[in-house]
Amino acid sequence: MKYLLSNIKISIKENIYLKDPESSSLGKRIIENSILLIDEIGFDLFTFKKLGAKIGSNESSIYRYFENKHMLLLYLTTWYWTWLEYQLVFSTNSLEDKELKLKKAVEVLTQTTTIDSAFSHIDEVILKRIVISEFSKSYLTKEVDAENKEGYFSVYKRLVNRLKDFIIDVNTTYKYPKALASTIIDGAIHQHYLKDHFKSITECSENISPTVFFNDLVFKILKQN
Repeated sequence: MKYLLSNIKISIKENIYLKDPESSSLGKRIIENSILLIDEIGFDLFTFKKLGAKIGSNESSIYRYFENKHMLLLYLTTWYWTWLEYQLVFSTNSLEDKELKLKKAVEVLTQTTTIDSAFSHIDEVILKRIVISEFSKSYLTKEVDAENKEGYFSVYKRLVNRLKDFIIDVNTTYKYPKALASTIIDGAIHQHYLKDHFKSITECSENISPTVFFNDLVFKILKQN
């Protein structure tokens, strides 16, 4: 799969950024180091001033790419969901069996992320940690409805709907495929967080991945309905 993805360019909606960070070496350094810095200190303490100091550039140079740190977070999470969508499409495209396709989809969307060498300036493992810890901050805002209308969350919603279609293919009579699909994707994030920080309230661990739990949940639900 990595050879197929090596020819893919992750495209982000132009209204999320002021200047495409993929268009310059400085832009790629901004993305690479923002991931490292957010992972290190958290999004709340992250500032463009601190990022500028880390990359040895003026704070003003970062503002040429992003209006504020909220838009940068939207860029990073959108990049992750787009990358994950490619993983999903490539992993399931050749599968004919509907149950096997859904099982593979759940696996892709809930598994522990491994590094993808196709994108040298982005560490997907660290980016996944940011999505686990910080994704909710991209939409739990007063501006969420306006930003949704602008299409900022379109890739995330498209990913949910792809999974919804797989669920319907397995059980056309199930009444809540969208709710189940969004629960799988958001629940995977939550279970990964619990696995790392609140081990006493989840069975997920180093030995039992969220993938095992969600495939068990999904197929028991669909076979009961």
